[in-house]
Amino acid sequence: MRSLLFAPANHPRRVEKALASEADAAILDLEDAVAEAEKGAARNALSAAAALPRRTLLFVRINALSSYHGIADLPALPPNIDGIAIPKCESAAEVGQVAAYAPKADLLPMIETARGLKAVEEIARATPRIRRLAFGALDLALDLGLVPGKDEAELAPYRAMIVLASRLAGCEPPIDSPSPEFRDLDALKASCERARRMGFQGKLCIHPDQVPVVKAAFTPTLEETAEAERIVAAAEEAERRGQGAVQVGGTMIDAPVVARARRTLEARR
Repeated sequence: MRSLLFAPANHPRRVEKALASEADAAILDLEDAVAEAEKGAARNALSAAAALPRRTLLFVRINALSSYHGIADLPALPPNIDGIAIPKCESAAEVGQVAAYAPKADLLPMIETARGLKAVEEIARATPRIRRLAFGALDLALDLGLVPGKDEAELAPYRAMIVLASRLAGCEPPIDSPSPEFRDLDALKASCERARRMGFQGKLCIHPDQVPVVKAAFTPTLEETAEAERIVAAAEEAERRGQGAVQVGGTMIDAPVVARARRTLEARR
């Protein structure tokens, strides 16, 4: 799960484009991308959108459960969606509230507030239907009063908390916040590379042009794959010979390095 593309649920052409895109999942948005006056129309459009042909997984982002619209969104969720993004999630109780309305869908809590960050481990463990968490940098920065620079170094500790909570709960690595400057693809690539180094597996997208950049950034390169293959092959040969440590290219290889190489090969598939 490397790229998840938002599309406002009340814009049919953008919904169709997202569903036909190369993204791993399309997220029909009822929240930030929809004006207050259009919330009802977006909600009413869900069933028709969920019936369209698609080449991606289909998620819906509801409104925050602290709002009237969030509560109204729940009974409108189509039964055939693959997942639900829960914005500004702040407790396991909120997760349970959403889970009751869509018993088969994956749940994607979005950690975007100080309260959500404080409860992130509780949220991650709320149900096995949470396969991964997502990070919302803009909302968290607003909530904390931060003014991040281009490299968002001010948000690094909070990203690390989400990666750690995901690992402790047995979830997949989390999904990173979208980059709002969608025309600056070089900046997007740099942002993806930072997130990948920090332990994220993918990134939210707000424009179709971001999808190929994001997918490429979170996919191991051919060079990384070849190096991983050499490490795994050397480790397997050493095991057959009953050797403990093994050397590859002048570097001693131990168990964590082999495990990382196997993970790289898995991510390439």
